[in-house]
Amino acid sequence: MKILYAFQGTGNGHVARAQEIVPILKKYAAVDTLISGHQSQLKADFDVNFQYKGISLLYNKTGGLSYRKTFTDNKFLEAARNIQEIDLSKYDLIINDYEPLTGWACKLKNIPMIELSHQASMLFKETPKPDKKDFFGELVLKYYVPSKKRIGFHFENYHPQIKKPVIRQKIRNLHPEKKGFYLVYLPSFSDENITKVLKQIPVEWKVFSKYSRLQFKEKNVEIFPIDEIQYLKAFESCEGILCNAGFESPAEALFMDKKLFVIPIHNQYEQECNACALDKMGIPNSKILKVEEIRSWVASDQHLRVDYPNDIEEILVNEVLTL
Repeated sequence: MKILYAFQGTGNGHVARAQEIVPILKKYAAVDTLISGHQSQLKADFDVNFQYKGISLLYNKTGGLSYRKTFTDNKFLEAARNIQEIDLSKYDLIINDYEPLTGWACKLKNIPMIELSHQASMLFKETPKPDKKDFFGELVLKYYVPSKKRIGFHFENYHPQIKKPVIRQKIRNLHPEKKGFYLVYLPSFSDENITKVLKQIPVEWKVFSKYSRLQFKEKNVEIFPIDEIQYLKAFESCEGILCNAGFESPAEALFMDKKLFVIPIHNQYEQECNACALDKMGIPNSKILKVEEIRSWVASDQHLRVDYPNDIEEILVNEVLTL
């Protein structure tokens, strides 16, 4: 069997999941990999056979999705050409983690594909969503990667085809401690905006920044460039995590029994849905970086135990490779 595993390069979660899934697939089949997008700070630790610029969602520095940058900085004509030119004829199975080029190529050429992503979970009616639906956001979730067969990942099993998060082995191998400091990963905010707020809350903050190339400290806020080894070390021993309402980082925080506070990226409907699901689990969130709310969270004794089993190989063997 020959498989193409196509995954999204916008955000770190898709890459982190691929790091776990691709080696397992290679135990059972010949596997090629394809990535499109250009906003991830994580690097794939396996060979990538095909790489495209694709279509990425782009953000401003105040915590919001920028429609202007998304529509002006992406090369849509190039993406359309890529969709027409991608040769999928040699593959027996195509697995898609929210990657639009192969998704649309499969639809237009009538090639079977299974979507295996967090975003796939959003298409099940049982998945928690805000009371106020976002029409454009719903369209993006439905049509960014058109798929008929799908398995989703989410914080809970809201539907039989929704599985619990894939926690990468690098996280499972850690030995969590709580040393009083807080880890921050908010790539949708500028370092200046983050530091201005967190200086007012007298605990130690370690901020991992996609904007800074140098490590420096301003009062109680220390800024670090993105570095996976240093990040995992801080992740292991922090008291709590302040991050955007993505999927992998909150899931990993819950798995590690860390205090968690999330801020959904403005205008990013998927993150608003994630924040809604986490809110139902008792995890606090805010639409902005707000001193009073974060100070209250720091002072709280938040605790939530989750069960995220290491069952991704079983899912792949029993529900994906048998298709």
